[in-house]
Amino acid sequence: MLTLSSSTEMHPTVERIAGAVGAIILGKDTQIRLSLACLLARGHLLIEDVPGVGKTSLAYVLAKALGLHFQRIQFTSDLLPADILGVAVYERETGQFKFHPGPVFSQVVLADEVNRATPKTQSALLEAMEENQVTIEGETRALPKPFFVIATQNPVHQIGTFPLPESQLDRFLMRIQLGYPDATAERALLRGADRRRLIENMEPVIDPARLAELQAEVDQVHVSDALLDYAQALIQFSRESAQFPLGLSPRAALALLHCSRAWALVHGRAAVMPEDLQAVLPSVVTHRLRGGDEQSVRDPAALLLESVALP
Repeated sequence: MLTLSSSTEMHPTVERIAGAVGAIILGKDTQIRLSLACLLARGHLLIEDVPGVGKTSLAYVLAKALGLHFQRIQFTSDLLPADILGVAVYERETGQFKFHPGPVFSQVVLADEVNRATPKTQSALLEAMEENQVTIEGETRALPKPFFVIATQNPVHQIGTFPLPESQLDRFLMRIQLGYPDATAERALLRGADRRRLIENMEPVIDPARLAELQAEVDQVHVSDALLDYAQALIQFSRESAQFPLGLSPRAALALLHCSRAWALVHGRAAVMPEDLQAVLPSVVTHRLRGGDEQSVRDPAALLLESVALP
């Protein structure tokens, strides 16, 4: 049974994980907590930013800290679905086809620069991300548990990118941006040890069994009727406002609820508070809302929070 307090202290196990990750990914405490909340809520994470700010490193360090098997797929314009899912190869000795699983059969899959691949290849992840399985040549194969996709994306205005369609974006529970480090963190980065060596020497903080327990604790975090009223009001505003051609779907509403619960657990609370929902709202809704004008596209979460009052 969940026995968290209502304090603002972090969950002790999550704090150890965040500390280990933060020792390598410097100056990004909020992004690390959001990433952990996403994974604890059994979601998939999209990290969008310019090259070189640590997107790939964050994914690798998270996998190492959680004790999970990790595979990296470099997405390019000539990548094919079979390069991700696997392929059946005919073996002359046995006279049968043998399936060779692709890198998607891993607990943590890093889809690096996912928007550099063509839409056909991007779509190879749709079934995997939604149903934790893949269907190849008429046969459905289950993926490992847990199964997390952490994708990195270059800004869509950069050369050689293919924008992710709405259906693909909606598969990601959360989207975050890392940004450049502040001066203090960057100085520590420049003076410190090689990040790659630190990652190689990193030991897991927990094992997959403990991760499953944490995910079960997320399900026990209480959500009051008043909090649900607030969440529904935000969702309904997105559907009725002329600022958004398409409002948030029921899947987006569930995503907001799951992330709010996970964020509450990360911060040691047994019940979701309004500030938990508000903290995760930008990461949950920004990639799902397409605004009708330039201003609302830039910050749809701010528009929602300004327009919808607490019940």
